[in-house]
Amino acid sequence: MEQDTSPEFLAELLDQEKRLVFKQFDNDTAIALGLLLVEMAREKSLPVVIDITRSGQQLFHVAMPGSSADNDEWVKRKVATVMRFGHSSYYMGRSSAAKGVVFTERYHLDPLRYAPQGGCFPIIIAGTGHVGTVAISGLPQADDHALVVAALTKFLA
Repeated sequence: MEQDTSPEFLAELLDQEKRLVFKQFDNDTAIALGLLLVEMAREKSLPVVIDITRSGQQLFHVAMPGSSADNDEWVKRKVATVMRFGHSSYYMGRSSAAKGVVFTERYHLDPLRYAPQGGCFPIIIAGTGHVGTVAISGLPQADDHALVVAALTKFLA
């Protein structure tokens, strides 16, 4: 899955963004979603950093055992990517790869500030739009993305 750049795969990533939409999102929502992600990470002893932001404010941040400060830096770069483009960091990386271009070169971005790697997903509110991010770092990028999507799917069910 990680190397997939097929039109069908890219369409699935965009479909996830259309499906995983909140009716509202406040601090309590961020805490509840964050705690769900902590529970999911603990069940499998995943060494991840979990981060949730809204309107530029960090509402939830946890470093699970085995994660490192490097994961915090990856989160910052993934969040910057999603906040700039409004799409998941995984979609941005896979869509650039599908076009045969280097993401940071295509958009003239500093690779130390932006990371088109899986694991950060836009928080979208119905009728409002993109207001924040939920991010994971510590696993291979496809697994980071899958964990976020699984948590959002469960949370919004």
